[in-house]
Amino acid sequence: MDTEYAYVDGNAAAGPLQELLAVEPTTVQGQCTTCGRTSVLADTRVYFGGPGLVMRCRGCGSELLSVVTTPTSTRLDVSGLTCLTFPLET
Repeated sequence: MDTEYAYVDGNAAAGPLQELLAVEPTTVQGQCTTCGRTSVLADTRVYFGGPGLVMRCRGCGSELLSVVTTPTSTRLDVSGLTCLTFPLET
Protein backbone atom coordinates (compact mmCIF):
# COMPACT_ATOMS: atom_id res chain seq x y z
CA MET A 1 0.00 0.00 0.00
CA ASP A 2 1.47 3.35 -1.02
CA THR A 3 1.13 6.08 1.55
CA GLU A 4 1.77 9.61 0.42
CA TYR A 5 2.89 12.03 3.09
CA ALA A 6 2.29 15.73 2.71
CA TYR A 7 5.26 17.97 3.40
CA VAL A 8 6.25 21.61 3.46
CA ASP A 9 9.69 23.20 3.21
CA GLY A 10 12.15 23.59 6.09
CA ASN A 11 10.86 27.04 6.99
CA ALA A 12 7.97 25.34 8.79
CA ALA A 13 10.43 24.05 11.42
CA ALA A 14 11.69 27.55 12.32
CA GLY A 15 9.34 28.07 15.27
CA PRO A 16 9.86 24.71 17.01
CA LEU A 17 13.62 24.81 16.44
CA GLN A 18 13.90 28.36 17.75
CA GLU A 19 12.09 27.27 20.93
CA LEU A 20 14.51 24.39 21.41
CA LEU A 21 17.64 26.39 20.71
CA ALA A 22 16.69 29.30 22.98
CA VAL A 23 17.39 27.48 26.26
CA GLU A 24 20.19 27.62 28.82
CA PRO A 25 22.73 25.39 27.02
CA THR A 26 24.33 24.01 30.18
CA THR A 27 21.04 22.31 31.11
CA VAL A 28 20.76 20.43 27.81
CA GLN A 29 21.57 16.72 28.11
CA GLY A 30 23.66 14.92 25.53
CA GLN A 31 24.48 11.26 24.98
CA CYS A 32 27.99 10.29 23.83
CA THR A 33 28.05 8.20 20.65
CA THR A 34 31.19 6.40 21.83
CA CYS A 35 30.42 5.27 25.40
CA GLY A 36 26.70 6.06 25.76
CA ARG A 37 27.19 8.28 28.82
CA THR A 38 24.40 10.83 29.24
CA SER A 39 24.95 14.07 31.12
CA VAL A 40 24.21 17.77 30.95
CA LEU A 41 26.58 19.79 28.79
CA ALA A 42 27.83 21.60 31.91
CA ASP A 43 29.43 18.28 32.94
CA THR A 44 31.65 18.03 29.85
CA ARG A 45 35.30 18.99 29.54
CA VAL A 46 35.72 22.09 27.38
CA TYR A 47 38.93 22.87 25.52
CA PHE A 48 39.74 26.24 23.96
CA GLY A 49 42.52 26.94 21.54
CA GLY A 50 42.72 26.67 17.83
CA PRO A 51 39.82 28.12 15.91
CA GLY A 52 37.05 27.35 18.42
CA LEU A 53 35.99 25.23 21.34
CA VAL A 54 35.64 21.47 21.76
CA MET A 55 33.45 19.71 24.34
CA ARG A 56 34.61 16.22 25.33
CA CYS A 57 32.89 13.42 27.22
CA ARG A 58 33.95 13.26 30.86
CA GLY A 59 33.58 9.47 30.70
CA CYS A 60 35.66 8.47 27.68
CA GLY A 61 37.21 11.70 26.37
CA SER A 62 35.57 11.53 22.93
CA GLU A 63 34.66 14.76 21.16
CA LEU A 64 30.97 15.49 21.61
CA LEU A 65 30.56 18.93 20.13
CA SER A 66 32.65 21.65 18.55
CA VAL A 67 31.96 25.30 17.72
CA VAL A 68 34.11 27.17 15.23
CA THR A 69 33.47 30.79 14.30
CA THR A 70 34.96 32.42 11.24
CA PRO A 71 34.50 36.00 10.03
CA THR A 72 31.49 34.88 7.96
CA SER A 73 29.81 32.03 9.86
CA THR A 74 29.66 29.77 12.88
CA ARG A 75 29.83 26.00 12.53
CA LEU A 76 28.32 23.70 15.16
CA ASP A 77 29.32 20.04 14.90
CA VAL A 78 27.40 17.66 17.17
CA SER A 79 28.46 14.42 15.47
CA GLY A 80 29.77 13.02 18.76
CA LEU A 81 26.26 13.06 20.26
CA THR A 82 23.54 10.53 19.55
CA CYS A 83 20.92 12.98 20.76
CA LEU A 84 20.35 16.19 22.68
CA THR A 85 17.54 16.46 25.24
CA PHE A 86 16.18 19.95 25.88
CA PRO A 87 14.38 20.55 29.18
CA LEU A 88 10.95 22.12 28.91
CA GLU A 89 10.34 25.28 30.90
CA THR A 90 7.48 24.96 33.34
